Amino acid sequence: MTPREPDGRGSTDTDAGWDSRYSRQSRFVPLGREGQQRLRTAEVLLVGVGALGCHLALSLVRAGVGRIWLVDRDVVEEHNLPRQILFDEEDARRGTPKAEAAAAHLRRANAACDIIAVADEFGPTTLTTLAAQPDLLLDGTDNFATRYVINDLAVQRAIPWIYGAAVGSEGMAMAVLPGRTACLRCILPTPPASGDSGTCETDGILQPVVAMVTAFQAAQAIKILAGHADDVARGVFAADVWRNHYGLQLQAAAPNADCESCALGRFPALTETEQNLVSLCGRDAVQVRPSRLPSFDLDALADRLARAGVAVERTPHLLRFAADRCRFSVFPDGRALVFGEADGRRAMALYDRWIGAR
Repeated sequence: MTPREPDGRGSTDTDAGWDSRYSRQSRFVPLGREGQQRLRTAEVLLVGVGALGCHLALSLVRAGVGRIWLVDRDVVEEHNLPRQILFDEEDARRGTPKAEAAAAHLRRANAACDIIAVADEFGPTTLTTLAAQPDLLLDGTDNFATRYVINDLAVQRAIPWIYGAAVGSEGMAMAVLPGRTACLRCILPTPPASGDSGTCETDGILQPVVAMVTAFQAAQAIKILAGHADDVARGVFAADVWRNHYGLQLQAAAPNADCESCALGRFPALTETEQNLVSLCGRDAVQVRPSRLPSFDLDALADRLARAGVAVERTPHLLRFAADRCRFSVFPDGRALVFGEADGRRAMALYDRWIGAR
């Protein structure tokens, strides 16, 4: 899929002013003025405006992308500020929704870009609800459940998307061109079990790895949007900024013949019918249930939380801990009760932050 032909959007300034603003970028011969014009009329939907999403949004808005949807369910908190570069202390003090705060900052960077803030969960019906027909989907999320929804929507609708993840000093990214390259489900048919992958809360994160991953994502995004999909990197980019490991670690040029999404067209993430959120009647609490989780390891979760300095109580039937002014009770099947939070979207965000597999 290639971006639609120029339709004039983004031309609030004069053509001469537009040419001047992007002159250094369009002088790069492989991009050129034609590629820059394609960016001007391109539409991107970014899922997640945390550390990865902030860097990605800023890169693409400053590069001259014409329209960008920002979808995020969470609010700004003080601990976001070291690495989530679109937010400031006032955003954290007010608890501003991340999508709204990011949009406000980005509009000051490029008033010609049409920025649409969506303070909500991204799910199988989001594109339909928004009447969005993006040229590209970008992953700025922090959980695999949402990534599989992005993947299956992208493959189903033949929309390119770019995966990205970072935790500790390590990061990964991969561009997916449906029908031409492997998708996320080709590489990883099912989500990793809890305990196999840490979160920023349990393992921490270094800002340089965020910059490294998003630089790769943004570069592939510009190629796709400018009509140069043939130049996109084929494989999984991996980096460890502490141990000095960089490069394409896994070459996966073609779709997997057994992939549920690419080959069989089943799109499991879009047909999941299990109710994942239940508010507990008469109580300030929400039950969060993981989707299609193949296994769950309470002992591994307890170890990760303990290493992060969280006091954990392990009983024969569940695991309990407190964090972010909430109490969590986690069961062997991955189900969790989040006490002290009545907002379902916030409860899911806390689940992803501390438990890390949904």
